[in-house]
Amino acid sequence: MSTPLLELELVNAYYDKSHILQDVSLSIDAGEVVALLGRNGSGRSTTLKAIMGLVDVKMGAIRFNGKTITSKAPFDLAKLGIAFVPEDRRIFPNLTVGENLRLAALAGKKGVWTEKRIYEYFAVLGERKDKPAKLSGGEQQMLAIARALIANPAIILLDEPMEGLAPLIARNVEDVVRKIREEGNTILLVEQNAQVAMGLSDRGYILSNGRVMASGPIAELQADAESMQRYLAV
Repeated sequence: MSTPLLELELVNAYYDKSHILQDVSLSIDAGEVVALLGRNGSGRSTTLKAIMGLVDVKMGAIRFNGKTITSKAPFDLAKLGIAFVPEDRRIFPNLTVGENLRLAALAGKKGVWTEKRIYEYFAVLGERKDKPAKLSGGEQQMLAIARALIANPAIILLDEPMEGLAPLIARNVEDVVRKIREEGNTILLVEQNAQVAMGLSDRGYILSNGRVMASGPIAELQADAESMQRYLAV
């Protein structure tokens, strides 16, 4: 049996004294898109932040390529090949689009995602490469995803990529994620719209109150009417 690319084993994570993640175990193989599903406050985004060392993991282990990375610094994780696209995007508006990309590339590896290819893939960024990154919400999200790709990571942690976007722009971002998936990139996806998330993913984990309540291939989760109603229905 092959070693998962990324694995969490009985992870318990905290914000100060608040116990957020409780014995969370999951795994992602290379080339998979895996969705973390659940309502707001279920622990999905906290799981990504725990992987990136942004919240305190008190118990359990996080492994990448079989090696323990629990609580490593985000910059060290980026160098290992883990890219994080946070919900608030965190682009640098006073730098140009090109400077944002070149800065991100410093922490990554050389590979198929070059600045030239990014501009071919994201035409709107190419048009603005020499201009300050004071962009619309959708353009910011494109830049945030492009900034992850240019590091040529082994896995992308994608947190709420369609959050706060107008429906048409959200569909454009969804199309981008689908294209990235089709190219074989590994993604751990958090997306509030469960139907969109499942449509982009191979497998899923349903979280509630910081615990994994169900997991499996997307078709199996969709067929589990009780879990879908209990943990995902609005």
